[in-house]
Amino acid sequence: MAALPDRCEVVVVGGGVIGVSVAYHLAEAGIQDVVLLERKELTSGTTWHAAGLVGQLRTSINMTQLARYTSQLYRGLEEDTGQATGYRQCGSISIAATAERFEELKRSASMAKVFGLEVNVLSVAEIAEKYPLIQTDDLYGGIHIPSDGYANAVDITQALAKGAKSRGAQIFTNTKVEAILRDGDQVTGVRTAEGEIRSKYVVICGGMWSRDLAASVGVNLPLHACEHYYVLFEGVEGLNPELPVLRDYDACTYYKYDAGKLLVGAFEPSAKPWGMEGISEDFCFDEIAGDFDHFEPVLHDAMKRLPALERAGIQKFFCGPESFTPDVRYHLGEAPELKNCFVAAGLNSIGLQSAGGVGKVTAEWIRDGRPPVDLWEVDVRRNMPFQGNRQYLQSRVSESLGLLYATHYPYRQYETGRGVRKSAIHDRLAAIGACHGEAFGWERPNWYAPAGVEPEYEYSYGRQNWFGHSAAEHRAVREGVALFDQSSFAKFRLEGRDAVTVLNRVCANNVDVAAGRVVYTQWLNDRGGIEADLTVTRLSKTAFMIVGGAETEVRDFYWLKRQIPDDAHCVLTNVTSSMGVLSIMGPRARDLLQSLTPDDMSHAGFPFATSREIELGFAMVRASRMTFVGELGWELYVPTEFLQHVYDRIVEAGEAVGLAHAGYHALNSLRLEKAYRHWSHDITDEDSPLEAGLDFVIKFDKPGGFIGRDALLAQQEQGVSRHLVQLKLNDPEPLIYHNEPIWRGDQIVGHITSAAYGHTLGGAVGLGYVSAEAGAPADSVLGDSYEVEVACERFSADVSLRPLYDPDNAKVRC
Repeated sequence: MAALPDRCEVVVVGGGVIGVSVAYHLAEAGIQDVVLLERKELTSGTTWHAAGLVGQLRTSINMTQLARYTSQLYRGLEEDTGQATGYRQCGSISIAATAERFEELKRSASMAKVFGLEVNVLSVAEIAEKYPLIQTDDLYGGIHIPSDGYANAVDITQALAKGAKSRGAQIFTNTKVEAILRDGDQVTGVRTAEGEIRSKYVVICGGMWSRDLAASVGVNLPLHACEHYYVLFEGVEGLNPELPVLRDYDACTYYKYDAGKLLVGAFEPSAKPWGMEGISEDFCFDEIAGDFDHFEPVLHDAMKRLPALERAGIQKFFCGPESFTPDVRYHLGEAPELKNCFVAAGLNSIGLQSAGGVGKVTAEWIRDGRPPVDLWEVDVRRNMPFQGNRQYLQSRVSESLGLLYATHYPYRQYETGRGVRKSAIHDRLAAIGACHGEAFGWERPNWYAPAGVEPEYEYSYGRQNWFGHSAAEHRAVREGVALFDQSSFAKFRLEGRDAVTVLNRVCANNVDVAAGRVVYTQWLNDRGGIEADLTVTRLSKTAFMIVGGAETEVRDFYWLKRQIPDDAHCVLTNVTSSMGVLSIMGPRARDLLQSLTPDDMSHAGFPFATSREIELGFAMVRASRMTFVGELGWELYVPTEFLQHVYDRIVEAGEAVGLAHAGYHALNSLRLEKAYRHWSHDITDEDSPLEAGLDFVIKFDKPGGFIGRDALLAQQEQGVSRHLVQLKLNDPEPLIYHNEPIWRGDQIVGHITSAAYGHTLGGAVGLGYVSAEAGAPADSVLGDSYEVEVACERFSADVSLRPLYDPDNAKVRC
């Protein structure tokens, strides 16, 4: 074996299908100085026992595109490398044993049309024709994807390894990485028993070992192994190699032809975490004992679905570990805590069918210094620090595994790992009927159950049990006044004599304003894409408060931190936990607050987009006149220890004006009626403010410019080729959520980015980008006939570039 080099461009840690794919794609991208290190043998961790499914349809557009690339790569990999892969394009069928599941499958089939993936909706008779071995009496229908298939995971990995080496990469087995090396906040290489390798980049692809390796250098990578089961049946009557892969989601099972046998695997609702005491140093192609009693109910259901199994023999009962993440989305990208340390791990048992796309985007991210597409849903920066906690992970991943095949209902809430982060008034809100949902660890009131109603979800794709209650909250905000607990806001403080210079370069709007002003702004990347969407409040000459969404707390903090020059005199501090936030919103917000404070709350005395400390009860709170619901209102930033007292005073005074409590479902429907954008749905690092209709907050002429200015000027000169519009369905019955295709005439011109029911507007309302002729006026997209496709049925929609609710902001600035 060749000697270990002492330096290279990139070290890839881990020789499973993910690590080898990363090495292959790095070399393919022209980075030939790549070294892959594997502790034992290639595939010896979890890749070797992968079931081999290669499916493409995911729950989002970008993830489906990555899976499609993987499938396309595997089709040509054997010809490219000369290494057999076992790839077979046999198609797949997903069946629905409930009406709700069939609704989900049809919605997925509609989404697939956005990017041209062929997905055919099947009747029960068509399912029986394509898969005659199964019992179909209880089915509602299904979908068929002709281009799906399966492959041998070991052979795919070996083919990728051969391709990587032919392109210049080096692969070393039986070479354990003992430590990742760093210099301050920069990775510098790795240490092995054979010596150190200095490198510019390190990519952690260590599967279930990744969490501990990452933690050793302060990188948070939440994942934990679970037991994953499958059984090989032999002597199955009627089995033939032409059968498609079959997924019976409602029974948690999948079926795959496997060299004359039938493989039946499962993702059961309550999984068993594994490896709590650590993983043996000798682990290599290992199986684990498993628990047949745990898997037996799944087998009984499988035999009901496929009766021939009752007469077949079990050749192999298998149990092996797979790593799972808290939200069942894998981890990808550059670690925020350590520059040039990348991760690609936690694949939630879909490693083989994701490996091609994961390898490609990781390689391009390293080569270009930025993600090639919007990857936020799998970006490692979404993880909160507490999620690396072992006890939390053991609790959550017991649910994660089963969620792969669970019905992906809108607003579905996690049941495990709950109660982690709570507002100081959590218990008070629960006592009056708050139904809390979990978001980024926070327990947040999503809706309020009136007396006599249990604050529990009853899921469906139609109007869920909270629909009417949330509608009442929505109307209270539009017509009276309501209180929102928004303590989960991410809150940072930037302070120092250079704070204004640093922040004004990062912000596209001008934040060099008078103390007490609040500025709505975006942070852009060099391409003009939106990295963050938030508000900046100037507290004094040298201090600023930055407020963003709870979802992006880690991402936003480290984005700003990395923009601070080493010689700048300013300090960034995360102060999220130091204060709660109560938002008082609605036409009577001023009446309520004025009754509680001697400070002048009039429009003249407290204009829109201003902020100052006021007296409220026995506390001093910061009141900022802003809104995310399109009504008069204030956000009250209250020191945590005063929050209960301030809340009690507001509720007491609120009786006189009919104060209501409102949750996040109402917040969402209110902001969508006003066409307020939400980062990660409506605006991302791929979208520019010019496309998103946010050019009114871009200050091209401010001194010193801003990151992304040149890209926006070039785009302004060339003209944009798509515009974000607001759509409202004319039929008041259908509900839309996200990813529904937008039709203009007989062409799909975009998709819904986010949506909810507009209780004031009287129909489902959403946002979405629609294509346009480059350089044409924005209003050129209006006047045509538009439809939105919902579960394979089209509904006409009105389209507007301006908010359909209060387009002139009269209700906000009064």
